[in-house]
Amino acid sequence: MNRLVYYLVALFFVSYVAAWETVEDAAAIARSLVDSSVNSVATMATIFPEDDPYLPGYPFAMQEYYASCLRNGSLSLLFLPISRHSRNILASESRVVSISITSESPAAHLPRVSLLGNITIFKESSEMGQLSEIKECYLSAHPDSKRWLPDDDEGAHVSYWARFDPQSVYFVGGFGGRHYIGFVPLPLYQAATPRPSLLVQRQE
Repeated sequence: MNRLVYYLVALFFVSYVAAWETVEDAAAIARSLVDSSVNSVATMATIFPEDDPYLPGYPFAMQEYYASCLRNGSLSLLFLPISRHSRNILASESRVVSISITSESPAAHLPRVSLLGNITIFKESSEMGQLSEIKECYLSAHPDSKRWLPDDDEGAHVSYWARFDPQSVYFVGGFGGRHYIGFVPLPLYQAATPRPSLLVQRQE
């Protein structure tokens, strides 16, 4: 009887430990969330400038298109000066934003990640490397954006290419105790290989 009890306790302990996510797991899951998003839409957060007549210093968050076109985890964006996010960014010397991405069906037990970093705006498309590859990648993620592309005299709005470079990564794997919650070192995130199968396992 004692042996059975010891066996069950040991089995429970091994299963429990095996369920813990490492920071390496978190980096791979975070990259998978970003790279394998069904619609490549994130929640971007910016701050109203201090001289705004209505909401000085207030946070502003809304959905934003992105495309994961670069191996190091930086994201490609279309920057439209007419948008509220863009106006907030232009008014900020640091041009810092956060970009948050959740599982396809958000839930407390499923992973999500917040990337905090800064925006680089390319007012001349030629200044951005890999222009043709990024354009193809972005249009693959967002075919409807073809009317907003930079350098289009017949485009709906003035726009520029932009790049979001994460400087910090905060990951919530699900419930604490079983899943990793906390910051992921940037080099680890940048080097991580996306594994979409991890997301399928978590959905089940």
